Amino acid sequence: MASATMSQANTVVDRHKSVEDTYQKLSQLEHILLRPDTYIGSAERTTAPLWVLATDVTDDGKPRERMVLRDVTYVPGLYKIFDEILVNAADHKQRDPSMDTIRVDIEPENNRISVYNNGSGIPVEVHAKERCYVAELIFGHLLTSSNYDDDERKVTGGRNGYGAKLANIFSTEFVVETADGRHRYRQCFRHNMQEKDEPCISSCSAEDNFTRITFTPDLAKFGMSHLDADTVSLMQKRVYDVAGANPTLRVVLNGQRLPIRSFKQYVELYLADKPDAVRLHERVNDRWEVVVSGSDGQFSQVSFVNSIWTIKGGTHVNHVADQLVGAIVEAVGKKHKSVKLKPFQVRNHLWVFVNCLIENPSFDSQTKENLTSKPSTFGSRCGLSAELLRRLARSDIVGSVLDFAKYKQSAELKKTDGGKKQRVSGIPKLDDANMAGGREAHKCTLILTEGDSAKALAISGLSVVGRDYYGVFPLRGKLLNVREATHKQIMENAEINHLKKILGLQHGKAYDATSVKSLRYGHVMIMTDQDHDGSHIKGLLINFFHHFWPSLLQQVPGFLLEFITPIVKATRSKGGGRAEEVVFFTIPEYQAWRARQPSLRGVTIKYYKGLGTSTAAEAKAYFSNLPRHQHAFVWSGRDDGESIELAFSKLRVNERKQWLAAHQLGTYFDHETDTLTYHNFVHKELVLFSLADNARSIPCVVDGLKPSQRKVLFACFKRRLQREIKVAQLAGYVGEHAAYHHGEASLMATVVGLAQNFVGSNNINLLVPAGQFGTRLQGGKDAASARYIFTRLAPVTRALFPEADDVLLEYLEEDGLGIEPRWYCPVLPMVLVNGAEGIGTGWSTSVPCFNPHDLIQALRQMLQAEEPGTVATDLRPWYRGYHGRVLPQRHAPGNYEVHGTVYRVDAQTVQVRELPLRTWTQPYKEWLESCLVGAEASTTASSSGTSSSGRTPANAAFLRELADNSTETRVQFTLTFRDAATLQAAIESSGGGLHKRLRLSGSLSTGNMVLFDHQGKICRYESAADILREFYGVRLRLYGERKRHLVAALERDVLRLENKVRFILAVVHGEIRVANRERDELLRELEAKGFAKISSQRGAAGGGREPQEETEEAEAEAASRAPDASGYDYLLSMPLWSLTRERVEELRRQRDGKVGELEVTRATTPKELWLRDLEQVERVLAEGEAELEARGKRVSGNGDARARSSQTAATADATSMEIPPPPPPPPPSERPPRSQRSSVASSADTDGTESASLRSGDIEENNTSAATKAARRKTSRAAPCQRAPPAAEATMSELSLSERLAQRLQLQPTSSTSAATTSANQSHGRKLFSASDYLASLKSRLEQEPPPRAANDTETADERSASAASRAPTADPAPARSRRPRRVVSYSVDEEEEEEEDDDGEDTSFQWDASTTIISDDDDA
Repeated sequence: MASATMSQANTVVDRHKSVEDTYQKLSQLEHILLRPDTYIGSAERTTAPLWVLATDVTDDGKPRERMVLRDVTYVPGLYKIFDEILVNAADHKQRDPSMDTIRVDIEPENNRISVYNNGSGIPVEVHAKERCYVAELIFGHLLTSSNYDDDERKVTGGRNGYGAKLANIFSTEFVVETADGRHRYRQCFRHNMQEKDEPCISSCSAEDNFTRITFTPDLAKFGMSHLDADTVSLMQKRVYDVAGANPTLRVVLNGQRLPIRSFKQYVELYLADKPDAVRLHERVNDRWEVVVSGSDGQFSQVSFVNSIWTIKGGTHVNHVADQLVGAIVEAVGKKHKSVKLKPFQVRNHLWVFVNCLIENPSFDSQTKENLTSKPSTFGSRCGLSAELLRRLARSDIVGSVLDFAKYKQSAELKKTDGGKKQRVSGIPKLDDANMAGGREAHKCTLILTEGDSAKALAISGLSVVGRDYYGVFPLRGKLLNVREATHKQIMENAEINHLKKILGLQHGKAYDATSVKSLRYGHVMIMTDQDHDGSHIKGLLINFFHHFWPSLLQQVPGFLLEFITPIVKATRSKGGGRAEEVVFFTIPEYQAWRARQPSLRGVTIKYYKGLGTSTAAEAKAYFSNLPRHQHAFVWSGRDDGESIELAFSKLRVNERKQWLAAHQLGTYFDHETDTLTYHNFVHKELVLFSLADNARSIPCVVDGLKPSQRKVLFACFKRRLQREIKVAQLAGYVGEHAAYHHGEASLMATVVGLAQNFVGSNNINLLVPAGQFGTRLQGGKDAASARYIFTRLAPVTRALFPEADDVLLEYLEEDGLGIEPRWYCPVLPMVLVNGAEGIGTGWSTSVPCFNPHDLIQALRQMLQAEEPGTVATDLRPWYRGYHGRVLPQRHAPGNYEVHGTVYRVDAQTVQVRELPLRTWTQPYKEWLESCLVGAEASTTASSSGTSSSGRTPANAAFLRELADNSTETRVQFTLTFRDAATLQAAIESSGGGLHKRLRLSGSLSTGNMVLFDHQGKICRYESAADILREFYGVRLRLYGERKRHLVAALERDVLRLENKVRFILAVVHGEIRVANRERDELLRELEAKGFAKISSQRGAAGGGREPQEETEEAEAEAASRAPDASGYDYLLSMPLWSLTRERVEELRRQRDGKVGELEVTRATTPKELWLRDLEQVERVLAEGEAELEARGKRVSGNGDARARSSQTAATADATSMEIPPPPPPPPPSERPPRSQRSSVASSADTDGTESASLRSGDIEENNTSAATKAARRKTSRAAPCQRAPPAAEATMSELSLSERLAQRLQLQPTSSTSAATTSANQSHGRKLFSASDYLASLKSRLEQEPPPRAANDTETADERSASAASRAPTADPAPARSRRPRRVVSYSVDEEEEEEEDDDGEDTSFQWDASTTIISDDDDA
C-alpha cells in the first residue's frame, strides 16, 4: 500500500514521463548490472579495517610477509567476483581429492586475473537438455549449478547458482579453459557476458585435466581505472587464505609457491609481531581446526567455511568461542571465587582462528560474510579436548581476563568512596567524633567495637577522654574476608560501605603521613573481646585495610590501634579488707600463672569472656589508663604482609596447614614484652583462633565428636538423662554445666543432629528423637522448633560410652568449672559409625559412615589376631536403612560410586525407589517436576537460583507424568516418560545411562578423612583401617587402666568392709571404747590396733557435682574436724545401728562378695573387658533394631495397603525389574562383596562382577529382622567367643572359686580348716589359706599404695557402676584358654552348703566369714 502511494506521488511529480518509462521490466542480466549490491555487494569504494598481506624487512635484513590489520579502500563487489572464482577452484578439491595445485596470477598492469586448478576438468560435451556445452552452461548461463540437490551433503562454497557467472557479468573479457582428458575446451565471453565466441575444442592427452578462468574486470563499473595496491593486497591475502585452509594444496601466486604448509603456520602470519602471545592449536577432526590466542580487549576472529573467508564470523565461530568462554569462566570460578565474570567479558579477550568444513552452509547474503547455519546442521561437531581447555585455563588469557575484571570492579568500587565531610548521615548507630572531617580530623580516632554491648562500654569510657576526638561505630559480627569475597559481595556489604564513608576512604588511593589528613579520622582503634573470635575480628579488619589500602598500614604510623581488656582477673584477699588484683589479657598467660601457684585458697577468679562483662566503672578505669590498654600496630617489613596473606588468602592453603602444624603449645602474645607487629599478631594471637576453629569443626578420632557434641553428651551423662527433656531446656543445661559460650541456636542444632536417625544422618543416634527431628524429605531441615521436641539418652549410648570409663578420662576446666573430658573413649570408633563433615582453617574433613556390626567384627578379629592391629575385615561405607548401592571405583581406591535404584515397570514407565546418599526427597521431587513436559516456563521462574531444580539444555523436558508415593522414610516415584523411545535412549546412553539422566548417581570418598588424633594433632587417615588401628591402641590402653582402677577400688572396698567388721566386733566386745574419750587418744588406739587409714574419695568429674563445689564442701568439712580424723571417718561416722548382729552379718556378706568380684576382675584381661562390652553393644543394638523393625512393620502394613490401591504401584511391585547402574568393574585384587547384611553392599556374582539385573525380591535381605541378623552373627562367631567342650568342663567340676582365689593371691596356709578338708586337698597338691591371712596381706599392700583416684568412703554411684561392671558376664578368653565352669562352695563356722553356678557361668552365691578357708590350685589359668 505504501509502495502504491509512493508510485502515485512520483507519477504526480514526473508528469513528463510516460507509463512505459515509469514501469519497466528488466532481464536478469540487466538487473544484476543495474543493482549489483544485491548480488556482489557494493560497487562503490569502501574504506574498512581489514586484514591484508604486507611485506616488510626484518631487523636482520630478511624479507618478511605478514598479515596486518589496517584501513583498506576497496570495492566489495570487485573483491567478491574474484573470491567466487577462487573459492570455486578450492571447492574442486572436495570433488576431486587428486587435485593438488592452484595457481593464481594477478596482473595489475593488464588488469587481468587468472585462476587455475589441476583437478578433473569440466566434461567437454553438450548438455542434452540445454543444448550447449557444459562449460558454457556453467559460466555463461545464470542460475546454473551442481549444488541444487539439498539431499546431498556437500562441503563446498557454491550454493545459489550465481558465483562465477557474476564474475563473467562484471568483466570485459572472461575466458574459460578446461580439459577433461579427452578434449580441450576454450571459450571467451565479452562485454559483461553479452557476447560470446564459439567454443574452440581440440584433443588432448589423457593426463591433461585442468580448469583455468582468466578474466578482466570491468573496472569502469566499479569506479576504477586500474587494480590499485589495496585491492591487490586484499586479493593476495585471499590466496594465502586458500593455502592455509587447504594445507594439502600446492598454491602458487604469480609463479611462486606460497610457504604455507599448515593452518597453524598460516596463523603465524597474524601473530608475527607477538612472539609471546598464547598459541593454542588443535586439529579436532578432519573438518575442524582451531587456534586460540589472546586479544587486546576486543573479540577477534579469523574464520573460514569451506575456504570462504567469513569476515563477520557466524555460528561456527560462536560454536567454538562458547566452549572457550565456558572453560575460562569455570576455571576462574574455581580459583578466584571473588571474581564473577560475564561471558561477554571473557569473549572480549579471545582471538579465535577457525577453519572448518560445513555441510550445505547458509549465509546471510550472497557476499557470504556471516555463516547462519545452525550447529545441528553442520554435519560435524567441534568438541574441544579437555587438554586444550586445561591449557587455556593455565594461559595468560585468564590473567588478562582477571586483570580486566578487577579493573572493572575497581571502577565500580570507586562509586562507594567516601570523602572528607564535616558530617556523615544515614549510617545507623554511628557516634561520630565532634572533630571528625574538620581541620583536626587527623587527630581523631574511630573506635570499632564488637557489637552494641561493646559500644556501650566504649561510650562509658569516653566520659573520661571526651567525645571531641573519639567516635564509636559497632560492627555487626565478623567483617567480610574481602581478599576472597566476590565483587558483588563487597559492593553489597553495607558495613564495608559504611566504613569507607565514615573514614572517607577512596578506593585505589595510596596514603602517606601527609595525605592521611584527607581522611575523616586519622586513627582506627579495634575494641573486641579478648577471646579467639575477637582476635579473628581484628585479623579481618587488618586484612580489609591491607587488601585495599596497604599504604595505611605501611606508611602511616599508628593508624591502626587495638584496645585490650582483661580476660581473667584473679583477686586475692588480704587482711584489713585489702585485696591484691592480678590481671591477665590472654588465657595462656593466665594458665601459666596458675600453674606456678601452690594453692588458689582465698583467690577469686573472674572470667571476662566479653566486653559486656566489664562494668561502666571498669570501662572508665580502662580509659583512664590508655597507655596500658591502647597499643599501636607496627609495620616491620615484608614479613608482616606475608603473614596477613598467609592467614587469609586461599592461595596459601598448604602453607597455612604447615603454619598451624608448627605452632608450639603455650605460645601467646605478651602485651608487656612483645612488639605489636602484624607478624607477631598473626603468629602469636590469630593462630590461636585458627586452632580453635579447627577444634570446633573437626572431630577427634577417638570419640568422633566435636567439642559442642561432647559438651552435650557430658551434660546428658551428668544429668543421667533417662527421662525426656525439651531440647531447648537441655541446651540451657549444657550452657550452664559445660561452659558453652556460643549461640544457643547452634547448640540446639547440635542436639537435634545427635538425635536424628533418618537415612543419611546417623547410623547410631546417641539421643532419642521424641518428636519431629527432621526426615529425609528435606535432610533434617524440616525439624520442629527446639521448644516443641523432647529427647533423652538412647539406650545404646551408655553401652557405647561405659560409665566405668568416666573416672579414667582427662576432664577439662573452664571458668573455674569442671567440664567435658578431652575426649571420650567409646567401645566402637564412633567417627566411623556416624561419619563426620567439617570445614576449619586450612583443613576440612569428610568421613563416610560404616556398619557398626562390621566394626564389631573387625575389632573381634583384631583382639584375637596374633599380630596386634591387623584389620582383616574389608570395611565399606554403609548407611542404616539405605537400599541403594555403594560400589568401589575400579581405578580409584577409597572412592565409591553411590547409585539409587530404579525399576522398569513397562516400556514407558519406571519407578525410582532409592536416591543417592544425601539427595533428599523434596528437592529431588522439585527437579522431577521441572522435567515434566509443559512445566518449562513455570519451573524456570520458580526454581531460579536453586541447584536442585535448575534446568540446563541437557535437561529438556522428558517426563509426561509423575506420581509421588514417597513417605518420610521411603522413596517411591513413578515416572512416565514422554515416549518409549525416550526411555530406551536414556537407558542405552553412554556415560551413566538412566541413572545419570535421572540424577541417581553420586560418589563417596575416603580421601579427605582428617581428624584430631588422641594427642590433639591433626592427621590425615588414608583408610578406615588406619582409623580403626589408632582407635584400637587407645581403647585397649584405656581398658588396661580400667582394670587397674576396678582392682584398686575393689581392694579398697574389701579392706574397708573388713575393718568395719573388726571395729564393730571390737566395740561390741569392749576391746575398744569410743564413748567419753578424747579424739586424739581414740585415733592413736585405732592406729595401734592396725586399722587402715582410708581417706574419703569423691566421684570423678562428669559423674557428680562440679569440682569447684566439691572442693569447697571438702574444705569446709575438713576444717570442722581434726586433721588426723580423715583417715578413720569410714569407721567413726557409722551410725549406732551398725552395732547390731544383722549389720555385722550384712557387712560380712558384702565383704565376701567384694572378694569374689575382685578375683574375677583380676582374672579378666583388658581384651576380655572389651569383648564383654562389644557383646553388650551388640545386644542393645539388636534390641533397638528389632524394635525399629517391629514399628516399621506396623507402619508399613497400612502404607502397603494404601500403595496397593494404586494400579501402577501394584504393577511395579509385581512385575518390575531393576535397571542396574553402569557397572564399574571392581579391582582384580578385591574380593567379592560381603553378604547383604550390609544393605549398601551390592549384590554381585561370585567373581565380583555385578549382576545384570536385580528384581525387587533380591533385596529381601535388607528387610531381614535385626534379631535374625544378630542370631546369624552370634552363630558364625569365631572360636574366642565359644565355650569349651563338655570334656573340659568335667575336668574342673570339683574345683571351687575359693580354691582359685587362694591360688591367685598366693597366701600362707592356715590350720583353721577341718582335718578332712586339709587331707583331701593336700593329696591334690593344694595349699590352705585363711581369709584373715588374705585380709592382712591385702591391708599391708594397700597401705603402701596411694589411694585410687575415685574411691569413696561410702559406696558411691561410681563404686556401684564399677561393681556392676565387674559383675557383668565376662567375655570368653582365647581358644588356648578355654573357659572352665566354676563351682562355688560357701564355708561358714556353723554349716557348709554348696550351690552350683547358673547356666551362664556366673557365681550366684559367695558367703565368707573370718573362718572361711580358701583352696588354691596351681594349674588354673
